[in-house]
Amino acid sequence: MSDEDRTRAMRSPGDGRPLPDNGPRLRGGSGAPAHQIPGATQKMPAAAPAADTDMPRSSSRVYGRERAGNSPVRPLRHRDEDEPSSQGPRPPRRRVKGRTILMIIAGVVAVLLVASVGLVFWINSKLTGIEGVLEDYPGRIADTPGTNWLLVGSDSRKGLSAADRRKLATGKAAGQRTDSMMLLHIPAGSDKPTLVSLPRDSAVTIPGKGRNKLNAAYAIGGPKLLVQTVETVTGVRIDDYMEIGFAGFVGIVDAVGGVEIDVRAAVDDPKAGLKLKKGKQVLNGAQALGYVRTRKGGALPDFERTKRQRQFLGAVVKKAASPGVLINPFTSIPLAMSATEAVTVDDDTNAFDMLSLGLAMGDSPVTTVVPFGGNEIAGGGSAVKWDREKALALFNALKEDRPVPQDIIDGN
Repeated sequence: MSDEDRTRAMRSPGDGRPLPDNGPRLRGGSGAPAHQIPGATQKMPAAAPAADTDMPRSSSRVYGRERAGNSPVRPLRHRDEDEPSSQGPRPPRRRVKGRTILMIIAGVVAVLLVASVGLVFWINSKLTGIEGVLEDYPGRIADTPGTNWLLVGSDSRKGLSAADRRKLATGKAAGQRTDSMMLLHIPAGSDKPTLVSLPRDSAVTIPGKGRNKLNAAYAIGGPKLLVQTVETVTGVRIDDYMEIGFAGFVGIVDAVGGVEIDVRAAVDDPKAGLKLKKGKQVLNGAQALGYVRTRKGGALPDFERTKRQRQFLGAVVKKAASPGVLINPFTSIPLAMSATEAVTVDDDTNAFDMLSLGLAMGDSPVTTVVPFGGNEIAGGGSAVKWDREKALALFNALKEDRPVPQDIIDGN
C-alpha cells in the first residue's frame, strides 16, 4: 500500500479536508463509484475552511430553503399559554359579579317603593271624604272584631253628559239613590272574607223614620243615616264606607282594561242598553254598568241582580288589585286617577284601607245574600222580608268574627 492510500484510510470521513483527486467519479450512495461514465468529468467543490468555533457550521435546508446563520437548528415547540404573544396579552373578560346584580335589583326595588309611597300620598290627597258619616250616635253598637265595609253603588249621574246618559241608558232621574248595597267582612284571622248583599228593597226599621225600604234611609238622611240603619238591623259595626256612582263605575272598569265575566244566560235589555251572549267574555265599562243594573233573567229578578253585582264587584276589584295592573304604570296610574274621581269614602278611610279592601276582594270571598222569605208592605210598596232566624245567624257570625254557617250560604 502506498503512502497516499495509507493517508486516505487514516482520515475520518467528513473532516473537511479535500481528498486526493483520482480522476472523475460518479456520485454514489456511500461507497466508491461502481463504474466510470465515459467522457464525464466532475470536480468536487472545495471545502470551506473550518470555523474557529467549537460547533461546526451547518448548511442544512429548512422547509426547502437554504438556512442562513451558524446557530444550531432548534426544535419547534408550541407557545406556552403563559408566554406573551407578539400581539400582547389579551384583556381579561369582564364578568358581572353577584354583588352588582344585587345592587341593581335593590335599586329597582327602591325606585318602585318610592314611587308606590308617592302614589299612596297622591291618592290620599285626591280622595273625597264624607264628613261625619261614621260619627257616633246614642246607642251605637260597640266595636266588633275584624273590619267591616259598607259598599254602596248609587245611581248618581254626576259627571255624565247628556250623550253619556243616552249611551249608557241611565235615564234622566235627578238626585241620588242607592242602587246596590253590600256588607264586606274582613276577618281578623285567616278565614276568608264574606261579602253579603243587602237588597235595596229590604223592609227595615229606619231609626226615627219607622218601617221602610232600606234604600229609603239613604234618600232621607244620606250615607250617615244609611250606616246607622245597617248597624241597627245587623248588629255589625261599620268601620269603612265607600260609595261609587255610574260614571265612576264605568271609568274604573275601562281603566283596568275591562273585566272577564261568565254570563250565565244571554241578556237582552234595551232599558239597560245591554245585549250579551251566554258564556265568558270581557265586558267594558258600559256593558258592565248594564250588567249590574239589569233586572232581566231568573225567577227572582232582584235576587239575580244582587248575585250579578257581587260577581262583578269581586271580578273588578280582584283585577284592579292584581300585580299585572298595580305594577304596570300604564294601568295603575289611570286606575288611581279613575278611582279617586269615582269613589267617595268616609273621612277616616285612606289609600292603605283601599288597598286592604282590594286584597280582601282578591282573596275570593264567600258571597251570599241576606236570607229572605216572602214580602211585606213598607214605604207604600212591596218590600223584601228577611228570614229573621237565618238573618240573625248570618249577622251573629260576622259580629263574632266566625265563618258563616254553610247551611245559610247553601240556603240562598
